[in-house]
Amino acid sequence: MRIPLIFALSTVASLAAAQNQPNTVLVMDGSGSMWGQVDGVAKITIAQQVVGNLLTDFPAEQGLGLTVYGHRERGECTDIETVVPPSPGTAAQISNAVNAIKPLGKTPMTDAVIAAAEALRYTEEKATVILVSDGVETCNPDPCAAARLLEEAGIDFTAHVIGFDVGSDPEALAQMQCIAEETGGQFLTADTADQLTDALTQVAVAEPEPEPEPALVPTTLTAVIEATETLVPGPVLWDLSGGTDIILDDAQGNPLTLDLAEGSYTATAYSTALETELSRQFVAIGDSATVQIAFPEPQETARIIAPAEAVAGSTIEVGWDGPDGKEDYIGIGLSDADGGEQWHNWSYTSEGNPVSLLVPPTTGPHKIRYFKRDGREAIGEADIMVTPASASLTALAEAPAGSKISVEWTGPNYHEDYIGIGKVGAAGGERWENWVYVEAGSPVTLTVPPEPGSYEITYFMRQNRTPLTTVAFTATDVSARIVAPSEAVAGSTIEVGWSGPDYKEDYIGIGRVDATGGERWENWTYTSEGSPLDLVMPAEPGEYLITYFQRQDRTPLVSAPITLSAVAASLRAPEKATVGSAIQVEWTGPDYHEDYIGVGKVDATGGERWENWSYTRDGSPLNLTMPVTPGEYLITYFQRQDRTPLISIPITLTPVEVTLSAPNEAVAGATIKVDWTGPDYHEDYIGIGKIDATGGAQWQNWAYTRDGSPADLTVPPVPGSYLIRYFLRQDRSAVTEIPITVTAADASLIAPSAASPGSTIEIGWTGPDYHEDYIGIGPVGATGGAQWQSWAYTRDGNPATLTVPETPGEYVVQYFMRQDRTGIAEVPLKVE
Repeated sequence: MRIPLIFALSTVASLAAAQNQPNTVLVMDGSGSMWGQVDGVAKITIAQQVVGNLLTDFPAEQGLGLTVYGHRERGECTDIETVVPPSPGTAAQISNAVNAIKPLGKTPMTDAVIAAAEALRYTEEKATVILVSDGVETCNPDPCAAARLLEEAGIDFTAHVIGFDVGSDPEALAQMQCIAEETGGQFLTADTADQLTDALTQVAVAEPEPEPEPALVPTTLTAVIEATETLVPGPVLWDLSGGTDIILDDAQGNPLTLDLAEGSYTATAYSTALETELSRQFVAIGDSATVQIAFPEPQETARIIAPAEAVAGSTIEVGWDGPDGKEDYIGIGLSDADGGEQWHNWSYTSEGNPVSLLVPPTTGPHKIRYFKRDGREAIGEADIMVTPASASLTALAEAPAGSKISVEWTGPNYHEDYIGIGKVGAAGGERWENWVYVEAGSPVTLTVPPEPGSYEITYFMRQNRTPLTTVAFTATDVSARIVAPSEAVAGSTIEVGWSGPDYKEDYIGIGRVDATGGERWENWTYTSEGSPLDLVMPAEPGEYLITYFQRQDRTPLVSAPITLSAVAASLRAPEKATVGSAIQVEWTGPDYHEDYIGVGKVDATGGERWENWSYTRDGSPLNLTMPVTPGEYLITYFQRQDRTPLISIPITLTPVEVTLSAPNEAVAGATIKVDWTGPDYHEDYIGIGKIDATGGAQWQNWAYTRDGSPADLTVPPVPGSYLIRYFLRQDRSAVTEIPITVTAADASLIAPSAASPGSTIEIGWTGPDYHEDYIGIGPVGATGGAQWQSWAYTRDGNPATLTVPETPGEYVVQYFMRQDRTGIAEVPLKVE
């Protein structure tokens, strides 16, 4: 911050200072919108009054002119008139001309600025234009570009712009601001007569040259802490005197920068944080002066306001008075503890005053302290006694393992307090097997662990998992029974009878006798399905166990053995078949849910091997589609469970015979006949695509073989070398191909070279006249949907009738093939 000692005197500028300005032309808006009213008065009337008042005292020697637009004709962009050429002594003439304006037409404000610049001979002399307008440009499409050209061509050209009652029209505001910025002028807005007067005065008046300031000494006043030379915290107020003169009185800043005349001064600094005042005499001389006042280092203290006692685990409010530095905090800990153990809980002072502080779960005398984060220095403290928190539990003395019991409780019910159950002799995390939060109220429902034995039920404070009270509990044995056959066929479904506790999500599982872990229990059914329940046997023969499981910890209660025997199946199919054909396969087998017959290559593995399949539920025989690549394959019966193969037979796939016949060349976009022979499988098709294209771009057009031979195939619109191919729909496999050359399609257009905006013109044409071909008109160089603003289909006759766009400019008329919107002929069109 710089506070100057000596200020230059200034006076209110008047229009008499205008003799310092270059020749100026005032550009007035005479468009129809100037009849709009502001506070019940027409805008043109306000403008006439304001301009008349300003011109009353205008100096005769200053060159001034007037250009008006939109005042003579409706809807005419050329209605621009330099009513008074720029010259001295024109104030009265301009005032009379402004008073004679009758708003009528459009808003060609850009071209009016250009006309004013030309009247000022802006390419030869310094020139200024002042534009007053109330609306958006309605004639010139690019005011910014026009202003930029004026700036580049002018000697020293400036355009000031005043938007009168423009409101919040973003387009008008943007246009006016751009004209001013491109020429280095000012852009101002006015919504009232007074604001219009101020704006015109600001751009029409030249400020007088300021008086030169006397040479001063840049001086810096700084208040620091003596030991560290760091800035004094908080606001610093300065008094400054020189002799009998009072220069500063309670000026705030640290450092404080100001300019002083050479001499002797006395500076007094008052620190509001330290509540201390110090003075120093100094001399300002030379290029600069630096004055430092050093305050003694303060000793920081803090106060703590807290209750004398609180219950363990509760949350209390603590008031404080301290420096509140970054990450300062209030901590609580045992009075006789050391180090990290002492300060159990804390809250940052940035959280407010008072802060909420969680009391530790330990009882006894504690201290609450204010800590500075830097060095963890305690600068204030208070004593607090932490009293015990009480709780009680009421529950059954015993219940079956895995069951649910009700536990009544009383206690502090702090956030996330809970009741846990664990074995008496267990330690650590293993001890507390199940728990439930008390926040839902009393009683709570607690699940007994699945293992019988002696347990404890305990109420815990969540903080440090602190136990408050405990009761003894015994989990008694729980029994279960399984009734199932001793033998079954692999993959079959059997009924299993059972009895047991039927806890939530208990289940009956089957697994190999010698398997372990997750591999052992292959299939299962929840006991919630009732007794007996259906259990699917694994797909592999062997020795298994059927077991009743408690869902909790997957605890087994009882098992029964079962032997699974192999399941038989057979297949019968042709030894050979044509690729892509559908053959009949006879089969016998278990026909389990979603069993299927698959075909795959002999030497393939994984998912690649089984290319096609059919479900056995479709009956025997079933239809199986062969792959499209010739070679040696296997047909296999699969159990759906684990995709287990039961039996396989070989089959050889031979190539399919296909022929194609088509013209050697065709015109782009035409439809040709393609003769073909082939298997005509479901959705086989004939495609055409470029020889060197790849992926989806290659096969541009196609026809299904189901539509018969010859097939009608549309040729792409771009000339070049192409291939016609026969495709098997399965895997889109091409089995034969022939080449074709696509030649360009001829077209021509007969159109006028120029047309008026919005008019209707006729376009003569020659061309292929394919389905939905059209004639379009759009701007030169435009892309996408914006280019073709008007069009007509060739099917509607020759010549075609098109509407010319409303915006003047350079356009093209083009003949388009509808396929890919491909243009094949064009002529220029000028809209003016």
